[in-house]
Formats: sequence, C-alpha cells, structure tokens
Amino acid sequence: MENLESKKNAFKIGLFGIGLNTYWDQFPGLKDRLLGYIQTVSERLGGFQAEVLNVGLIDDVQMAFQAGTDFRRADVEMIFLYATTYALSSTVLPVVRKLKVPVVMLNLSPGAAIDYSTFNRLPDRSSMTAEWLAHCGSCPVPEVVSVLKSAGVPFYQITGTLDDEQVWKKAGEWIEAARVAHVMSRNVLGLMGNYYPGMLDIYSNLRLHCATFGGHIEIIEVDELSKIREFVTDADVKAKMAGFETAFDIKPDCPAAELTRAAATAVALDRLVEKYGLGSLAYYHKGLGVPANENTMSSIILGTSMLTANGVPVAGEYEVKNVQAMKIMDVFGAGGSFTEYYAVDFNDNVVIMGHDGPCHPKIAEGKVKVKPLDIYHGKVGRGLSVEMSVAHGKVTLLSVVETPENKLLFLVAEAESVPGPILEIGNTNSRYRFPVDAGLFMEKWNEQGPAHHCAIGRGHIASKIQKLGNLLGIKTVVIC
Repeated sequence: MENLESKKNAFKIGLFGIGLNTYWDQFPGLKDRLLGYIQTVSERLGGFQAEVLNVGLIDDVQMAFQAGTDFRRADVEMIFLYATTYALSSTVLPVVRKLKVPVVMLNLSPGAAIDYSTFNRLPDRSSMTAEWLAHCGSCPVPEVVSVLKSAGVPFYQITGTLDDEQVWKKAGEWIEAARVAHVMSRNVLGLMGNYYPGMLDIYSNLRLHCATFGGHIEIIEVDELSKIREFVTDADVKAKMAGFETAFDIKPDCPAAELTRAAATAVALDRLVEKYGLGSLAYYHKGLGVPANENTMSSIILGTSMLTANGVPVAGEYEVKNVQAMKIMDVFGAGGSFTEYYAVDFNDNVVIMGHDGPCHPKIAEGKVKVKPLDIYHGKVGRGLSVEMSVAHGKVTLLSVVETPENKLLFLVAEAESVPGPILEIGNTNSRYRFPVDAGLFMEKWNEQGPAHHCAIGRGHIASKIQKLGNLLGIKTVVIC
C-alpha cells in the first residue's frame, strides 16, 4: 500500500519529441537516431527526481491526439517538448492545448557544431541531407512557439546542446519550480489564533492566496491545541524531551519545568498537524484571561521550531504571506526561516536580521541554543526560546508581497551570511552582506512595499524562484 501511495503521489512530467514522418522512408536510420536523442533527454530529466512519461517521437496528428490523452490521464505537471528535426506545428498543438500546464521547449543540437569537413565528404547528397536533418531541430521552433503563443499555451525555452550541463541545470530548475508549485497547490496551511493587533502590513487576503497558490487554508482555534495538550501523557513528554536533547543545545539555566511544558506543547502540535494534514502553520495569540491558552502559547517555540525543521514551516505573528515564503524556500531545499531586518552595522556594511519565535534548525550555524526568557518582548508570557545564526555562506531572501493591484509578487535578494558578533538575546540573529551597499539594499527592498518579515534560506536560488513565479503568474523582482 505504501509503495502504491508513493507512486500515486509521484511528481510527473511529460516528454515528447517531434519529427516529420515523411522523412523516415526517405532517410533510413534517421528516426532511430532521433529516438536515441529523445531517450538521452528522458534519462537526464529523470535524474531530477521526477517520474518522466516519455511518449516518444510524435510525427502525425493522430499520435498527437493520443499523446495529449496519455498526458492528461497521467496528470503531468509540466511538458518538455524536444524538437529533434523539422516538424509540423500541427503535431504539437493537439498534445498540449487541453493540458493547461506549462511547456518547456528544448531547442537542443546533438553537438556544438556540424563537422563540416566530414559532412562534405559524405558519399551522396541524400546522406548529407539525412545528416543535416539530424542537426536542424532549431528549424521548427519559431513555428511551434508562434502557435503556442497564439493558443495561449505558456511556454519557456532552453537552447543549447545535448551535452551542455548548463542546459540540464536550467531544466532541473524548471522541474524544481514545477515541483514547488505542485506542493503549494496541495498544501494545507493552518491559521491559529489571530493577527498581531495593529500590524497592518501583515494582514492578508486569504482568497488571493488560495487563488494564486491553490491549496487549502484551515482556520484553527487556539483552544483546540490546548485541549489536545490535556491528553498528552508523561511518556509522550519523555519521548519528546529526548528529541529536544538531540535537536537542540539546551543551556543549563533552562528550568526543568519549562522543558516539560514545551515538550507537552510540542506533542500537541504534532497531533494537530497530523489531524489536519498541515504542511505549514501561522499563529499568534494575545493571551489574556484564559490560563490554559496562555500556558500553551507561551511554550510553543521549541515544538514549532522542530516542525519547521521537518517540513512544516511555522511563522509567528499570524504571518500568512511569510509562511508561504517559508514553505516555498523549504520545498526548494533551502530552508526558510522567519526573519526581519532591524539594524545595520555600517562599519562592516552588513544588515542585522533575525526574529523571536520559531527558527529553522537545519540551516543553523552550529546547533540551535535553547535559552530561558523572563519576558517575550511585545508578547504575553515567558518561557524557553531559541537562538541561532543562519549558516555562513550564500543565502536568499524571499518575501511574498501583496500589491495594491490585489496580486502577489515575489521579492528576492541574494546575499551572504557572514561571521561576526551578534546579539545573544535568545532569538535568531545573523549578519548579511549584500552585493550592493546595505543602505541601498534596504531602500530598494522597501520600494516594493513588502511586509517587514521575510524568509531566509541557504544558497542562491533567485533563478529558481523566478521560474516558480513564471509558472504561477507571479511577478518576481530581484533586488540583487
């Protein structure tokens, strides 16, 4: 059953090549040669953790109709179209017109150039023509994309050679972007509690998010988490405490009672996530007057950090836009930790960024420290908190912005997490150096009107986010 379910939920892409069937009798061996090229493409695409449905070389309209049916039945998320030689656009449109998925046009030559000397020594002009046809995949591309554009089929292009690693890097990024879009379209986002009162920039249009990303938003009461917590056993707490010991560097001044409190809440969070099938969560609770809820919500940071590390990113302050950014970054494999900028070190030309609440332990520089706080600044309660810096090296910032036109926008910047002194206050804290002056970065970033939170992840992945934006119809602005 597990294997069947895994196969059912596999991420699928389609591949087909195009050619002209008139050529096959005229030039024996040409079709087999082109099929070999398609097989090479299939194997390379399959290396990006995707199930590839390769329907082969489409060379007439009836085959095109059947290929379209096969792709629809397989529920492919993206189509790669490989022009192997000249082909008629009538063999393309029936394949893709009803699919409503993006098409990546592969304009790939078998080599960097034709060997002109060898070519011109071939024994006859028929042999020459066959060799030429094996290299003229670029020929039908304008015809095909003209038809795709007229039909309103979204398409993108990759041009190069079969053995060019940059080609496959781009193809891999398109597949990654499509996979992220696939995950987001099925993601269940939990919203627990209410907005931080008066923080106007984080208020969000939930309908817009569902219409743009897909997925589902589950509205959850804090009382439910508190009720689940009542049924947590001592054995549950003991097991979770062992998980804390593995995941965190727990400082000696952390009271045992606080660790027990956090462990019970972490167990309840796990059960809440399982109940609703949550893939992400945003929360905030003002916490006045109901002791059970205050107890739950003031002991939530360790459990939410562990969820974030395990593919269920959690954002504080009910930050819907930012938990979407965090989920995107996490599915890309970059992490996605909740952050904001709050100070500048002009001496070192770095921006200081961090936040209280949950972090992403898997992108930390070293082990995440757990420290007790006597007060949660700006919030009710006290308890345990986490302290970390993002691992030194390349990083990417992503903000999901709601524009005045009632659309979403991706705001992106690439930077480097650099060593240096940080504020050891029991929160996440990192130093980031941008390719532009720190002050200019902030001005350019602020011009786009983002909320003050963003997601930080490891690696430079702006090009991947741009591709995701293309697939979702979201404008992407890269600051640096």
